Amino acid sequence: MTSNQTAVAPGAASAVHAASGSAPTADSGAHRGSLGLVQGTALYIASVLGTGILVLPGLAASAAGPASIVAVAVVLVLSIPLAGTFAALASRYPDAGGVASYARRALGDTAARMAGYWFYFGVCIGAPVLAVLGGEYVVAVLGIDRSAVPIIGFAVFVPPFIVNWFGVRVAGWVQFVLTGLLISVVVGVVAVTFPAAEASNFTPFLPNGWGGVGVAISLFVWAFAGWEVGTHIAGEFKNPRKIIPLATGIAVVVVGAGYLALQFVTVAVLGDRAGEGQVPLLDLVETTAPGIGPVLVAIVAAIVTLGVMNAYLPAFGKLGAALGRDGDLPRFFAKGAADGEVPRRALALTGVLIIGYFGLMLLNDLDLTGFILIHTSNMVAIYAVGMLAATLLLRRWSFGWWLAVVATIMTVGLLVLAWANLIVPLVLAAAAVLVTIVRRVRARRARQIAATTARPAAAEETA
Repeated sequence: MTSNQTAVAPGAASAVHAASGSAPTADSGAHRGSLGLVQGTALYIASVLGTGILVLPGLAASAAGPASIVAVAVVLVLSIPLAGTFAALASRYPDAGGVASYARRALGDTAARMAGYWFYFGVCIGAPVLAVLGGEYVVAVLGIDRSAVPIIGFAVFVPPFIVNWFGVRVAGWVQFVLTGLLISVVVGVVAVTFPAAEASNFTPFLPNGWGGVGVAISLFVWAFAGWEVGTHIAGEFKNPRKIIPLATGIAVVVVGAGYLALQFVTVAVLGDRAGEGQVPLLDLVETTAPGIGPVLVAIVAAIVTLGVMNAYLPAFGKLGAALGRDGDLPRFFAKGAADGEVPRRALALTGVLIIGYFGLMLLNDLDLTGFILIHTSNMVAIYAVGMLAATLLLRRWSFGWWLAVVATIMTVGLLVLAWANLIVPLVLAAAAVLVTIVRRVRARRARQIAATTARPAAAEETA
């Protein structure tokens, strides 16, 4: 780290801050961003501490027993290189294109187009999935007929869309409130259920061996995904170089503490019953607060769904505008790509995409498995390209570069795990290559036409 850079923050914040400092000098220029540390941290926390709290503690406990706490700790440690690398890139190269812009710098236009398409068209399918999951949870805990799921899901989607229509400043403060409520609920659940903890529930500690811990780790890998969201709104921060690493560091600590605390009380209170029910958080609350559990968990589900949606929508909007700006989508959608502007045209296109995906889910009888696999496979592809680009952009042998190397190895492993579900990312990659070919053919024709028209003019001048 050079002497003129910001001092390193303690703990997890120092890791991401040091990663940021190890990047080469960027051409970020002047920004008109409005997000401060509070709103930015809230957006980061919500993008990671999402719907996982509703189901994953129970599933992990079922897979690994008390040792599931070790699995959460391992994934938390492994997520630091990924989070730190994204913080390094976002703080040094704040651009609405996010990972696509890093890929463009390091790997070229075609790779950038692939990354952009993966996030905008592939990851975007997760938005209606999230809404439906929230609707399913609310219906389950309140005992409402399942036919209400689409209505609740659509209702959950509308408010964040309206909020983001008025810009990231408004969305940031709304996110601050939602994240504050989410953290309060997590703290409340832990506090209420902790007195019911029993030491006997921690034996045997490894009921399913280390293989069970491996399963729990694979589950929680997805719980700690979402660090790439901030890359698309990096230009909306007041001071990206200073705020993004600190916000990421705080989010790592809060998210890690939240998941660890929930996993601990899930094991300590439910024991062998963890993971048996469809709504484990409800089982946990009902143990010590019978009667109010369903209402509380329904509120939690609504807050989580609204918060995650509100965190992802500005990323989709900014990326869509950046793709329009770079010619990867029609240039009509480019308006709003600049820092401080609202990408309303790209947001409208995002809304159309989400409604289309929502319709496909209805036709599929709300069976979300295929849609979730599409979402996660595109995420893994984006991570792989982003981390590879980071190894080329960050200063070699620096702390940030080593974080990127570790994260690259991790994402290669995730690609191997996801190989059977990479059809959609491959189709979108083929579409990006096709766009490149069409562009080159058009450019060649334009040069030929220019050369043809230039010859007669040159001949006349000679004569």
